[in-house]
Amino acid sequence: MEKDDNKELFKGPRGIAVKLLNRIDRTDAYLEKLLDNEIKNSELSPADKALLYEITHGVIRWQNRLDWILNGFYFGNFTKSMANFKNALRVALYQLLFLDKIPDYAAVNEAVEFVKKFYGQKQANITNGILRAIIRNKNSIRYPNPEDDLVGYLSVYYSHPNWMVKRYLERFGKEETEKLLIANNKRPRLTLVPTRFKITPEEFEFKLKEVNLQFERGSFLTEYFHLKTMTNITDWELYSKGYFFIQDESAGMACKALNLSENLNVLDMCAAPGGKTSYISCLMKNSGRILALEKFESRANILKKNLERIGALNVDVIVADAMEFSTDEKFDKVLLDAPCTGTGVLTKKPDIKWKKDIFDIRKMSQTQYEMLQKASEFVKKDGILVYSVCSIEIEEGKEIIKKFLNSNDKFILSSCEDIFPKEVLDEDGCITTYPHKHKIDGSFAARLIKIKD
Repeated sequence: MEKDDNKELFKGPRGIAVKLLNRIDRTDAYLEKLLDNEIKNSELSPADKALLYEITHGVIRWQNRLDWILNGFYFGNFTKSMANFKNALRVALYQLLFLDKIPDYAAVNEAVEFVKKFYGQKQANITNGILRAIIRNKNSIRYPNPEDDLVGYLSVYYSHPNWMVKRYLERFGKEETEKLLIANNKRPRLTLVPTRFKITPEEFEFKLKEVNLQFERGSFLTEYFHLKTMTNITDWELYSKGYFFIQDESAGMACKALNLSENLNVLDMCAAPGGKTSYISCLMKNSGRILALEKFESRANILKKNLERIGALNVDVIVADAMEFSTDEKFDKVLLDAPCTGTGVLTKKPDIKWKKDIFDIRKMSQTQYEMLQKASEFVKKDGILVYSVCSIEIEEGKEIIKKFLNSNDKFILSSCEDIFPKEVLDEDGCITTYPHKHKIDGSFAARLIKIKD
């Protein structure tokens, strides 16, 4: 195993990117957590941190296409090559194909020098030869022929696993699938939500204009602000003062489906890191009580810090496994934002594509069903239970609700057409969003009403 803990060998944003990509390749670690830890403990400049973020996300996002190209110029099986060599080439090729501001020679030279440190001049020469051959032939690279192998072509060109492409072709057809894959590969947008009990959306809009941040108002929740460019928003004074938090519009829609008002008693079953809890607190105007459960203490501490930052005073955080939580108390509203495969958030978490497979969906759907059964125990009569996931797989959404209602006559499905337009609802009024259709994360949410004890 190649060591990747030597800071002298892994210097600068490109070297650190290789180190992180090595770890993702050989462990169950997720990019988001590794990158957060690296950036917090790094002495990189803001510009270099931004480049590190761009390269690591970009390489993972486009991994299938990068590997296809590199395999065509490498003598042997590129994906079986040595970790540092493989990821140094991926990092360089990503820059050659996708980052216009970085000169080709700079990307090549960095990769050559990096490989030389690990494997010597011979391997450095191979690196140089591969990358310069790609530069010469950049406009004539051949991909699988879509007429002969549509799955192979879409999988390589749009960099998604075969199993996922097959599923989406069967479900959506070629045209819709291609649009979805393109949307999944877009760089993520940062969406800000003003803390309503501290600042109004109108006041917040003025503050954004004051600091020249370009934005668009939300299409379905107008108090959400989509920034047009990624920026280190946490350095802004208004962030430390808790005037806003970060959350995608699709996540807020699940909270709105709870039909919240002041002085309610609400249970948030899987609360960390706290985006939905924060928005629920805002919708309740910091009144009433929210009981927020989180299984892991480290995540519960993050949840507490996030709530403390915005000044949410109506939340009690409890470290508890939702499946083992017990209370005689019944709640007006219960939100189950269930663990899921996350196939609706691939713009933000591209490594999910390579970490999950069809078996994860089946396994997850069983857990989700059991959690929904558990959540239903805490709802009072005439109360509302909302089930939500950031997945676009029907086994994690619609089929869970169908199975639950078939085995539970105490609840009925309630359409969300009183809150949202039909374009974000399925035929039964459940919230169903897709990145390519709605320009927000993919998600599913169903509102259930308890009609009898």
